Amino acid sequence: MKFSEIPYKRFDIDEVKQKYESLIESSKNAASGEEQFEIHKKYYELSSDIVSTIRIGNFRHDIDTSDKFYAAEKEYIDEQLPVIEQLENEYKKVLFNSPYRDYMEEKIGKVAFKNIELASKSISDEILPLMQEENALVSRYDNIIASAKIPFDGEIYNLSLLRKFQTGKDREVRKRAWKAYSDYFLTVTDELDDIFDKLVKNRTAQAKALGYDSFVELGYNRMIRNSYRRKEVESFRKQIKESFVPLVSKINEERRKQIGVDKLKYYDHEVFFKEGNPCPIGTPEQIMKAGQEMYRELSPETAEFIDFMMDNEFFDVLGRKNKKQGGYMEYLPKYKAPIIFANFNGTSGDIDVITHECGHAFQGYVTRNEEILENLDITMETAEIHSMSMEYFTYGWMKKFFGEKEKEYFKMHLEDSISFVPYGCMVDEFQHIVYDNPDMTPKQRKEAWMELEKTYRPEMDYEDDEFLGQGGFWQKQLHIFGLPFYYIDYVLASVVAMQFKVWMDKDFDDAWRHYLELCKLSAKDFYENELAQVGLLSPFKDGTISKLVSEMEREAFK
Repeated sequence: MKFSEIPYKRFDIDEVKQKYESLIESSKNAASGEEQFEIHKKYYELSSDIVSTIRIGNFRHDIDTSDKFYAAEKEYIDEQLPVIEQLENEYKKVLFNSPYRDYMEEKIGKVAFKNIELASKSISDEILPLMQEENALVSRYDNIIASAKIPFDGEIYNLSLLRKFQTGKDREVRKRAWKAYSDYFLTVTDELDDIFDKLVKNRTAQAKALGYDSFVELGYNRMIRNSYRRKEVESFRKQIKESFVPLVSKINEERRKQIGVDKLKYYDHEVFFKEGNPCPIGTPEQIMKAGQEMYRELSPETAEFIDFMMDNEFFDVLGRKNKKQGGYMEYLPKYKAPIIFANFNGTSGDIDVITHECGHAFQGYVTRNEEILENLDITMETAEIHSMSMEYFTYGWMKKFFGEKEKEYFKMHLEDSISFVPYGCMVDEFQHIVYDNPDMTPKQRKEAWMELEKTYRPEMDYEDDEFLGQGGFWQKQLHIFGLPFYYIDYVLASVVAMQFKVWMDKDFDDAWRHYLELCKLSAKDFYENELAQVGLLSPFKDGTISKLVSEMEREAFK
């Protein structure tokens, strides 16, 4: 069934409540572990149906935020989702406290019960109104960003479509494009400050109501940090400052020479070659066709996956006005199908969609027949390994997308991946500062960002830009608004994916076999256990980062 043919019908929250309450009562009265597990299978059916409905509604809203029908559905989902999450919590509490827990642990795993414990500490009836308000605030931010209309050289662009000018070969054009970008944010920065201030205070109020000192711990629980906590993250960031920041400084100096400027400015930092960054060749349709050919050649598993995705049109990747920014993959459990959302804009980022988001989707596809749905509840630091590693595994096919500039793409992608690591840590540390100090003013938050820039991105020079030079850059990062404490997952996954890069350069087939094994492990075990099982080092282990930096430095400067 093609995605356009999948029906959408708004769920009735009263009916959903009735079904959950029936499941809760039946599970409480189960006479054996076997009976309780049979009841749990009915929960799988209900959950799969609701989750799929929500994701379809959100996806169709995101592809056109001006569509009034799906805008209304998005509002309804935002309002009812906290109610559903609380019903889920009440149902799973029955499992957590079950007299047949040992039996249930054997069936759905110890990871599932740890996740239930963290989720149960993240919600209560008392905070449902706050959660609904939080969802509305995030949607307000998304709509502002999606509806951006930026005048540039006689045309009107959204933020995604402007990007090709921000990374082009003409430095003056780049500078003007960044100025147009900055000027837009100046018109909305006060409103974004207001939204974020309300979000910080809202989330802090949720945390206080649940007995936490600050939102930080609640944020970790909401992200289901079942294998590490703040102490490990702080140690990890320290290692990144010591090892990756100096490497990025070396890369920036080489890039400065490569593009022929006296000093890198903020409008130069995403440009890697004097003649501009390599761009994909061909139309979007040709790019998608080349992607299908690539995955058909990569492995039998990826061949089956990509044909399923293309035949059923589970992609919406063209950039359009009023389309939400960014890219993501969602999984529809009812239909055992991944769906991919993106914004093609004529830059190399279009190919990253074919690799990164398809990495997520491929993992979802190869585990689609898993009967124990808890085994699919992957935490994000693991999920992002699947996507970021796929970016490297597909290097051998980049000629299809970049022609004679494939080597330039390799160099750009590798340097960009390395440079991202400190930035990702900066986003994470910024959020810790903000939620540790919820009464900061908007001005103080921007000042905190600028201080972090000095540590993590010391070469960044914003000249006299009125928005970016005053600490506003973080306002474009949707994760800070909508997905607090998610961003460090990208960084953790990135350094693991780099291990796969080193491995595949030595033995591609062996690296691929272990990657496929990791995909199939899904969420059956805890994070560091899974890494060890497939021969990867934990990012938290002493020496992992310094060793990796040595290997990546050789890669970057060979």
